[in-house]
Amino acid sequence: MEYQMTYIVLAAIFGGFMAWGIGANDVANAMATSVGSKAITIKQAIIIAAIFEFAGAVLAGGAVTSTIRKGIITADSINSQPELLIFGMLSSLLAAGIWLLIASRRGWPVSTTHSVIGAVVGFAAVGIGTEAIQWSKVVDIVLSWVVTPVIAGILAYFIFQSVHHLILKQKDPLSRAKRYVPFYMFITAFVLTLVTIKKGLKHIGLHLTDVEAYGLAVLFGIVVAVIGAFFINRIKPNKEKEKRFHFYTVERVFAVLMVITASGLAFAHGSNDVANAVGPLAAVISTAKSGVVAANSSLETWVLMLGAVGIVIGLATYGVRVIRTVGQKITHLTPSRGFAAELAASTTIVVASGTGMPISTTQTLVGAVLGVGMARGISAIDLKVVRNIFASWVVTIPAGAALSIIFFFIFRFIFG
Repeated sequence: MEYQMTYIVLAAIFGGFMAWGIGANDVANAMATSVGSKAITIKQAIIIAAIFEFAGAVLAGGAVTSTIRKGIITADSINSQPELLIFGMLSSLLAAGIWLLIASRRGWPVSTTHSVIGAVVGFAAVGIGTEAIQWSKVVDIVLSWVVTPVIAGILAYFIFQSVHHLILKQKDPLSRAKRYVPFYMFITAFVLTLVTIKKGLKHIGLHLTDVEAYGLAVLFGIVVAVIGAFFINRIKPNKEKEKRFHFYTVERVFAVLMVITASGLAFAHGSNDVANAVGPLAAVISTAKSGVVAANSSLETWVLMLGAVGIVIGLATYGVRVIRTVGQKITHLTPSRGFAAELAASTTIVVASGTGMPISTTQTLVGAVLGVGMARGISAIDLKVVRNIFASWVVTIPAGAALSIIFFFIFRFIFG
């Protein structure tokens, strides 16, 4: 192929840029509730996310990725024109990266998956023809905008209500927390293990049966609950702080729990969403080298490393803007509320992965935070912030498509 090296270098640059965008926008969501509830500081969030996102991306990011994300177009629709796929993937990476930059600057939590999908739909419509697009898949994705945030919101509402009635409303909330929080820890570890198995480890070819997956999740749940109970029982009430805030010590118990949920979510997110950046990059590399469009592309280690490093730098440089929106601006969060939101989001991800429903981590978590806010009444939510977030979701796919079309014509003009 005439411009083989040029294509690979451009794909690496754009793929790194897209990974940076994922870090700036998406990773912020896994950490937003923990930071917003003051369970951890921004600096601690960046360190935790750096370790677990990097581990998830490199260890469980997978050896193979589908050439076209989420099956939006079929590989055989462009078999005879491999250059079209290269122009399309370069356009998609650049378009999605730019949209994520714009959204992150404004603090909008948007879906990186939907940004890439919009970009792929855009280039496919002008480069191949609208008949090559699997419109039913696009409709499923649009429906998921409504379904997953609503499920997560309802779950978060009920989880927080259970915390409120079992612990916070009682005469001695600390002793009640010591009794019930290990049970919440069990559920959290159980769900996060399932998230990791279903969304994280499937990429490395580790396919466990449902019985094995649930068995492992129960085992991890028991281990975490026992260790958690040991540490919780050593937490002593702080009388001085409790004079100012009655639930100070109880919230410290939930803060311990939030570090676990944030770490698990970051690992699952790194393993799953790194493919949004490295999938199109791998497609360009394999097509440029072989001149053939394949349904799947193998991932070289340096490609996964590039994605992982890009994600970590994105969070460290720009992530704070989206963290503020989700963690502080929608509603006031405490560790117990933030925990309810994270557990609800993780549970929704497990359910959606099991049913094959397309899902956005971002939209799921925002829905969960809204659910926690609703538990305190509509006045506890900043509706102006929510309106801006919803508007940014609606614009994501068209924005990705429009940018991708422009870049597609530019690349075809330069290299065509």
